[in-house]
Amino acid sequence: MTAVHASSTPRRGWRPDGPLSLGVTGLWLSVIVLLPLAAIAAQAFDDGPSGLWAGITDTAALQTLGITVVISLLVAAINVVFGTIIAWVLVRDDFPGKGIVNAVIDLPFALPTIVASLVLLSLYGPSSPVGIHLAATRPGVLLALTFVTLPFVVRQVQPVLMELDTSVEEAAAVLGASNRVIWSKIVLPALLPSILTGAGLAFTRAIGEFGSVVLIGGNIPGETQVASQYIQQQIEVDHPVNAAAVSVALLAVAFVVLLVLRAVGRIQTRREGSE
Repeated sequence: MTAVHASSTPRRGWRPDGPLSLGVTGLWLSVIVLLPLAAIAAQAFDDGPSGLWAGITDTAALQTLGITVVISLLVAAINVVFGTIIAWVLVRDDFPGKGIVNAVIDLPFALPTIVASLVLLSLYGPSSPVGIHLAATRPGVLLALTFVTLPFVVRQVQPVLMELDTSVEEAAAVLGASNRVIWSKIVLPALLPSILTGAGLAFTRAIGEFGSVVLIGGNIPGETQVASQYIQQQIEVDHPVNAAAVSVALLAVAFVVLLVLRAVGRIQTRREGSE
């Protein structure tokens, strides 16, 4: 008789992709994500669909939503440019203190956002030591949101750059391709999905940010008041339906952005698979 090795005997037991893990995952997501979202959506409809629509289309709500979306788009664009440059430098260049710079990139994630607002107010407020006054201005809000969203593009682009095969770039350079052609034809297409993902994450974080702008922003309606501050204001004046309506609008914008990012990622994956 042929001996059967123990290693070849199939083992039965708990699997991480089994029904139990799926049930735990569904329960956890329901408690942490789905139930709170359902609660805020239900509150937005306390006065019916007309109450939701009135809360979103109120002049003050439209102003704050417009300010929030425009500034967040600018923040995402700034992060695309400088985040990609920072990721490139961290991956392709060697310089003293590189490890420290790499650690500082994650500081906005670790630092409480209200502390970031206090730091920015101390540096660019009425008593600015550098003579730059940005308190209660849109540039101040832009700076605060850029600070807290800095890591998104950097951390999305950096690993892709690390895995990118530089031999293709070297071959193109040997054949006489300029740096601009190498960047636009070889490097950028490979980085584009990660850049877009980082930009989308930065945008969705910016539209819901509160702590970093609470001090330096000034909360001036129609000027520097962002959506999160408007929501707080509506709660304070006992208009929870209006607060919930604007919250639902922000959730819808964030969901659409994330959905588009997933679609772009799938299209890019299919293209790479077909090639």
